[in-house]
Amino acid sequence: MTDEPRPNPSRRRVLSSVATIGAAACLSGPARGDDMPVPPNVPAKPAVPQAPDHDRTTEPNASHPSPADQPGVISRPVVKTQSDTLYRPTVHFSPVTGFMNDPNGLVFDGMQYHLYYQYDPFAPYAGRVHWGHATSSDLLNWQDQPIAIAETKDGEAYTGCAVIDEKNATGLFGTGESRIVAIYTRASPEKQSQFLAISDDHGRTFTDYVHNPVLDIGSNSFRDPQVQFHKPTNQWVMVVAKSRLHQIAFFASVDLIHWVHLSDFGPSGLFGVDYECPNLIEIPVEGGGSRWVLFVSVNPGGPTGGSITQYFVGKFDGSWFIPDDTVIGLTDFAKDAYALQVYNNMPHGEAVSVAWLGNWQYCQELPTQSWRGVMTVPRTMTLRRDFAGWLRLAQQPRGIETLREVAIPFTVHRLEAGASVQIVIPVGTALDLSMNVTVDERAPDLPPGDKGRTGRFVIVLGNEDGETLSIGFDAFSGQMWLDRNNLRGFAQPFFTGEFSTVLNPDDRHFDIRMIFDASTLEIFANGGLSVGTALVFPAAPLDFLRLETSGAGATVESLSLCPLRKVTNRETAL
Repeated sequence: MTDEPRPNPSRRRVLSSVATIGAAACLSGPARGDDMPVPPNVPAKPAVPQAPDHDRTTEPNASHPSPADQPGVISRPVVKTQSDTLYRPTVHFSPVTGFMNDPNGLVFDGMQYHLYYQYDPFAPYAGRVHWGHATSSDLLNWQDQPIAIAETKDGEAYTGCAVIDEKNATGLFGTGESRIVAIYTRASPEKQSQFLAISDDHGRTFTDYVHNPVLDIGSNSFRDPQVQFHKPTNQWVMVVAKSRLHQIAFFASVDLIHWVHLSDFGPSGLFGVDYECPNLIEIPVEGGGSRWVLFVSVNPGGPTGGSITQYFVGKFDGSWFIPDDTVIGLTDFAKDAYALQVYNNMPHGEAVSVAWLGNWQYCQELPTQSWRGVMTVPRTMTLRRDFAGWLRLAQQPRGIETLREVAIPFTVHRLEAGASVQIVIPVGTALDLSMNVTVDERAPDLPPGDKGRTGRFVIVLGNEDGETLSIGFDAFSGQMWLDRNNLRGFAQPFFTGEFSTVLNPDDRHFDIRMIFDASTLEIFANGGLSVGTALVFPAAPLDFLRLETSGAGATVESLSLCPLRKVTNRETAL
């Protein structure tokens, strides 16, 4: 990890004073004190329009619709259907009933991993938000726990984080107790403010701090705090979204209760409507060193439509996040990974994330009726330089290998141009497919117009009803595509069918790993630099896998196809 300077003593005195006398006076002043000059490499803040901050009167201010929050709206009755079983994943976490979206409070307590999540336990629609809860010893086998934080008269329990208060910085714990602190947003139509709650029973139940909120700036568009302990400056640091202003605010504290404003980042990145779920984490660079990465979720406004997570790579000195350049990255080239959250307190500083596998454009209309919402598999994150030298996020599924069962025999070494090979795959079972493929060189005497449309290798999942889900590689343009258009289990205007991404130009080789699990598909290509996450809804189960080529032959250097052991304790098609 990078070395960071020690805090200057005067600043530590400021933070200590805040802990003693409270943060109200500090929060009413400017973003930084006069003794904290703006670093010379920070660009001048652009003049931007001020977005409306109080434009909701009946529900918390967010750009996604929440019918359960709106008086007079009658939801359809919750009825369990065959689709609820057919589309239920076997290795991805989903709720028993109700509606699940953002992961919350991701933390390892030394024995268990905790997954809290935004949860409406009453209906498969957004609203009435509680913190659902599950625990695991490996981030794969999850055990349901009771609701951890409930909706109250102060509002819904929106997204937030959990940290381990090992040294009892809050002063709220006795001796010998487990010390988990949740910092989250209470959201009402009038305001969104940050609350603190503590758990002394290993994260099963939480008690709200009696003097909540711990941070309130008088806005109803101020949410989703993420907190970590910044060792170089010996302080807790919070990143939190000023959603409609497209800013991420940084605050510091010595006790998790009293907070002082340090700086703001943005507006920067995609235009969008709301900025949500900021996460700041130091991620190792492959080959040595590390960089800080700031994740910011945007909804709506993603290039593929609806919600998306963007990221910035840069430096963080305990007060300011300074991006390395003006480039932003997207965590996904498809459209069903949102609200990425990172785990706190991971052993050896490992960078691990989980995202909500959904999109606000259609998440409340999906064909399941008694439950909606899925999480991605956990992903290990590193930074790697791409073909152009940019530092980019690389993501790989974490620990899925431990779920592999005996591989399905499927030996393919060579496919000539226009050839295909097909096998039967088990229905209702999650599959882990890994391949390394090199497409032949371009033929020297192609007809005019064919140079960009030859040399393709395609992976097809299909059934005898003519439905297909295809993932293809165009070797001569260095691009990959995902096509879910030919599945007939769900249709909606925003449920876009086709996505593509660039891999490496002038490189006829590609590697890919796919996790296909009921209604979910996660693609990790190009060593994890290109990741595509998509919901898929075939009307009938996909029961064959076909590999095919067009325009050029291909050599398959390696191929592994493994069923994955079911770990979810839900009723599924298996």
